[in-house]
Parts: sequence; C-alpha cells; structure tokens
Amino acid sequence: MAGSILGTSVRRVEDRDLVTGASTYVGNHSVDGVLHLAFVRSPLAHGRVTGIDTAAAAAAPGVVAVFTADDLDLPAHHGLMVLNPALPRPPLATGTVRFVGEAVAVVVAGSPAEAVDAAELVEVDYDPLPAVVDPEAALAPGAAPQYAGQDTNLAGGVRSDGDASSGDVLDDAEVVVRARMVNQRLAVLPMEGNAILVEPGDAGLTIRVSTQMPHGFRAQAAGLFGLEPEQVRVITPHVGGGFGGKAGVLAEHTVAIGAARALGRPVRWVETRSENLVSMPHGRGQIAYYELGLTREGRITGLRARVVADSGAYAGFGGALALGPTYTMSQGVYAIPRLGYDAAVALTTTTPMGAFRGAGRPEATAHLERIMDMAADELGLDPAELRRRNFLDPAGFPHTTLPGARYDVGDYDLPLREALRLADVDKLREEQAERRESGDPVQLGIGICVYVEITAGGGGSEFGSVTVHADGSATISAGTSGHGQGHPTAFAMLASDRLGIPMDRFTFVQSDTALVPRGSGTGGSRSLQLGGNAVLVAADDVLEQAKRQAAALLEAAEDDVELTDDGEFGVAGVPSVTVTWAQVAAAAAADSGEELHAGLDFRQEGATFPFGAHVSVVEVDTETGKVTPRRHVAVDDCGRILNPLLVTGQQHGGLAQGIAQALYEEVLFDDEGQPLTATLADYRMPTAADLFTFETANTETPTPLNPLGAKGIGESATVGATPAVQNAVVDALRPFGVRHVDLPCTPERVWRAVQQGRAGTLPDPWREPPEVFATLPVRGAAAAAPEGGEI
Repeated sequence: MAGSILGTSVRRVEDRDLVTGASTYVGNHSVDGVLHLAFVRSPLAHGRVTGIDTAAAAAAPGVVAVFTADDLDLPAHHGLMVLNPALPRPPLATGTVRFVGEAVAVVVAGSPAEAVDAAELVEVDYDPLPAVVDPEAALAPGAAPQYAGQDTNLAGGVRSDGDASSGDVLDDAEVVVRARMVNQRLAVLPMEGNAILVEPGDAGLTIRVSTQMPHGFRAQAAGLFGLEPEQVRVITPHVGGGFGGKAGVLAEHTVAIGAARALGRPVRWVETRSENLVSMPHGRGQIAYYELGLTREGRITGLRARVVADSGAYAGFGGALALGPTYTMSQGVYAIPRLGYDAAVALTTTTPMGAFRGAGRPEATAHLERIMDMAADELGLDPAELRRRNFLDPAGFPHTTLPGARYDVGDYDLPLREALRLADVDKLREEQAERRESGDPVQLGIGICVYVEITAGGGGSEFGSVTVHADGSATISAGTSGHGQGHPTAFAMLASDRLGIPMDRFTFVQSDTALVPRGSGTGGSRSLQLGGNAVLVAADDVLEQAKRQAAALLEAAEDDVELTDDGEFGVAGVPSVTVTWAQVAAAAAADSGEELHAGLDFRQEGATFPFGAHVSVVEVDTETGKVTPRRHVAVDDCGRILNPLLVTGQQHGGLAQGIAQALYEEVLFDDEGQPLTATLADYRMPTAADLFTFETANTETPTPLNPLGAKGIGESATVGATPAVQNAVVDALRPFGVRHVDLPCTPERVWRAVQQGRAGTLPDPWREPPEVFATLPVRGAAAAAPEGGEI
C-alpha cells in the first residue's frame, strides 16, 4: 500500500452538512401531529407548593393537557451518577421546590407559542422556606436543612484516617503554604440546549434526544418506565455541543416521555436559553483548603486537602466529583510522599450540579497548581524549577499514586521544556522586569501549569464494526456518539488506512440504538482510545476475511495475497493480476450470503493519563483591573496523534473554555437563591472578540494500553489552561504583594486586590476550614507511599 494517512491532517469529512445548514437537530426534525411542551418553573429557591390551579391553562387555545406531578406519577431518579440514593430528584416537584427553575407543571399544546402562553396561566401557591445558597454556610452548625427529616445539608463526604486528617501528613515539613481557593460554579452553555422528541408507538418508544450517550439513555429510560430496552429506540441526530451537560436522563426528559405515553402522541421539548442557564446542571463548584508541606530546598513532604463541593438541590452527579476524579487526580504530576484528602458535599437550594468539560479533573489541577505557585513564591524559587524538583520519575511508570490512580506513562518535564521554549520565557521575564522598574500601570504576568488528567476512566469497552459491501463501499458503525469531535473523520482514517478503501467510500453510522447494537457514548475523552481501536481491530479482521476470499479468486495461497498501493488484492511477485474490493466483497456475499463484516467490543484494561504544560502571558491594567490575555502556549501530550488537525481543534475548544473560567464565567445567586446570571446579558461568556490566537503544540508519549497508543485530548487543554492563566494574573500583581486572586479573575476582583495591596490590607488567603470535616466518615488507612510505590 501507499504511505499511511495516520498522523496526517486530513480535513473533516462531516463538516459540509454542519456549515451548510443541512444538518438535522431534534428541534427541526419533522413529525406529523407533534405536540409541544412548556414547563412551569418555580420562581422561588425553596418553598412548599400549597396549590396548583391549571384550569385557565387547560382552557387556553391549543392546549391538549396540563400535567402536575400527581397527574403523571413519574419516578424520582438521579442522572448519570448517584451521590446519595436517598435524595433523588422528582421530574416535577412533589410538594417542595428546591431551586429557582425547578419544574412544577408542564403544558402540552399544539405549538410552542400556545404552550408558553398557557404556562403563564398556571397559578402556583408557594409557602417560602429559607434558602441555603453558599455551600459552606449550608454545612455550618445550625444551618436550616433543605430536606425535611434530615438534620444536615451534608449530602455525602469522606475523610482520611485520623493521622492524615489531624495534619500529621505535614509533620516533616519545614515550610507549610496554605490557601483557601474557589473553583467557581459554571454554566455548561452548549450552543444547542437540551432537546427531546418522543414518539410513542405499538412497539414502544422512539426517542430523538440531544445526548452524549444514546445507549445509556435508552437503558435508563427503559428502566424508569418498566420497559425492555428493545422497546425503546434512541436516536441522536446532530448535537450542538454537550461538554458533560447532556449525560443521562434529566428531569425534563422523563416528563416528556411520561407525557407522550399518557397522551399516545408525539411530544417535543426544546430548551430555551434562559431555561438552559437555570436548569441544565452546572459544573465545577468547589472550595478547596490546601496545605502543602515542603523542605526549604523545595521538596514536597506532604499535602493536606479539604474540599467543600456544591451538589446543588439534589445529590446527583456533580457533587460526587469531589469524591471521585478530584480525589483521584489530587496528587497531580508530583512525588508526594504523604497525602490527606477530605471532601464534604453540600446540598444547596440552587441548580443541581453535573459535569462540565473535565468533570473534577480541572478542579484538582487548579487547586494543586495554584498552591505550587504560592509555594514557589514563598521559597523564592522559579515556579518551573519547583515543579521539576518534584516531578514523578519518568523511569518509574507505570506508577500507582496515593489515591490509587495507575498512571500509564509520563514524562512531565518534556512538555514543560517545550512550552517554556516556545514562549521564550526568559525574554518575557526581561520585559516583565522592565515594566516593573518603570512603574508601568499595565503589568505583565507569566503563569505556568503542568498537569496530568485521567481519560477513559476505569477503562471499559466500546463497540465498533466495519462492513464492506458488494460495490466496494464500506460502512463503519461505532458505539461512541460524536457531536463535533471528528469521529467520522478519525474512524474513517483508521479503516481506510487498513483497507485501502478511499475515505469518501465510507458511510459512518452512530447514535441510533436500532442500528448500533451497543455503545457507551461520549464522555471522559474515551472515543479514540476505545471506539477507534474497536474500529481498527474490526478493520484488521475484515482484511483477513478479504484476503482469504481474494486467495480463492486468484487461486493463490492466502499468505501470498497482499493489498497493493492501489487498494486492490494481488499476489506477491505477480503485479499484473489483481482483484478489487468490489469483486472480493461480491464473491464473499455469493459464497456465504453475508457481507464482509466484523464487529467487536474493544476492551482497555485501565485508564490513560494524558499530560501537558501550559504557559500563559497576560497584561493587567492595574488602574482598572482589566486582564488582557496576550499569549497562551499549550503543549498537550495525548499519546500517538492520529490527525493533528482534529487534535488542534480539541485544544482550541478546551483553551477557550479554560481561559473563560479563569477570567470571565461565573454563575451567581443572591442570598435568596435568585439567579443573577440567567441570561447571556448577565452571564459573561467570552466571544471571539475576547479571545486571541492560541499557540498549540504536542509531545507524543504513546500509552501501552491500546494498539494505537492513543490517550484522550478532548478535555486536556481545559485542565491546563485555567490555572496557567490564574497564575499569570497573580504573577502580574506580585509587586503589590498579592499572593492569590480567586477565580474568575474579573476586573473588579483584580482591582480590589491592587487597592488592598497598595493600602497594606490584603487578606490572608487562608482561613480555617468548616467544622464539618471532623464529622465525616473515615475512608480507611492512611495514604502513604509503601515499598514500590503501590497502594
């Protein structure tokens, strides 16, 4: 065959429909007689529902039905993950509302406008209850419990054993650096919000839904409604972004399914932007108390971390992240001999929390990389040098960390060296010194971050298949469910490279449970390393089948058959006689009645751990507090790179969201739980005008865990970007004595830090953690490095 296309920048094959408007989303799929839903949502953060009058709405033009919780009798449930099984969310509020925007009733009408108009006619009587908005205040002694029968707002939590919790992990430290750090709540904000279209039929349900995990959605929906999985067909058309917010069956999905079954008619719900901002689960939302112990030479002796996580109104996915991936990745890239980690998850009367790009891993990196910069400042060391003194040894991989993560491969100084070289940090420091000496009101800040993250957490498996048809074309089927990452391109590249069939001869099938037998969908940057390898192995299987068939046609030994540079089958040493894929596939179909086909589940034993280093350069106007990003250099290592163009695209998207968290985005509520960021006029999402040209590069350290050597890339740049930018902002403010600025580094927050620095009134970045940590159940034995580094 001709040279491999793997590792080359092949243009995306799926973009024509997307850029020409030919794509189909849930909201524009045509269905005869479809009805439309509009939800009646609570204006209170917390209150008892004492009465619901639906009479006027039911009599409104076009209205078919108005349902409350009593009418539909839907099961309460959690989303993708469960933190506390005793606190599930009812799809429609049953007696109590727990956040502004919680659905209380639903109107079903012939048009969206009729449904919305009628929803305004539903009258709901509420008896207000105290709001609990701040997670630390929610866990304070005497805080009013959100749930009747509960004496606390603690949804879940765990602490290290007595020694670690009492601070003994820091006993060997000569210097201890402490800080309380806020990783703020974010809105996921995909371009397309949630959307679902449910069509009931004699055989069951057909559900078109904007989701990241069609097969998982089918399984959960079937279980909730007492159906067999084969009675539910889930189709996911084009998806306008997910980023973790479209995982699992949400409350509104359950209502839509229940309404369609009750009426025996198709119903559709398409979330408005205002609904999205208050109803789609939010991300992040952690407050971390970190204490880092070091020698005076800069060697880490121990880390004590205590994290308060905000679960929102129900104990589902988001709050559990502090107990899962944030803990798993709390050691980061460093050789930390002793670690204590406690986490307490608070119930608040706010929008429930979920996943957002990185889901727990960006929080872990942000906390650790911020405290590392503070330690470098305390010890008078260059931030890069401090990190280098504490990196895990590249020769020691695979390596099991104290929290139990088994890192596959790692050379953390490799991307750091490259990032520093590309940024030319020495020259930047010269410019920074000149500005400081001249008293320039616009100061230069340089921040770094070195990170490791987990992808395809827990390993697992994914389905993939390849079929070659009698005309020589082929079909790839994948259990992953892409929504913009480039799956059709990447998987076609793999099969084309193996089979010699041109990429434009491939059809890609995904996201339909009737056409793809199984799949785990998209999440945790798992698609290429699991789904891609499934397609790769399936293609190899098909190639072997084809060689056997070609050998019969060519009357040659199978071992002598080879695939030529032209993508045809020939006999070694006899270049004049060949057969095409079409001839081989047609002969196979004639002989056996079946096409050339292979489908399988690729299983990977364990997760992979991408890593990288970022350098951020910002300008800070000390008179206004405005931060202007000037440069951002990202060097991310995702193992073997299949398509550099796709990798760069994922880096750019991740950088945009990571930088946005550092500087702009934050979900806010007032003391009564009223959202202050419920529209895009209030929620500060950056536009193209706020961003700039990113500088991206890669190192390649292949993983041994799969044939491609691939690790994930979808979330890496988000993990690395936020702390690099935050560190850069604080670096710019060092002449004023500023040691820390909480996220996001808004103009007001930066300006206040400058003013306090000038006045000598800067607050201590540390304060004592909440008392709740002493009450948490103990995880088990102390996390300490045993012989061989295993735990």
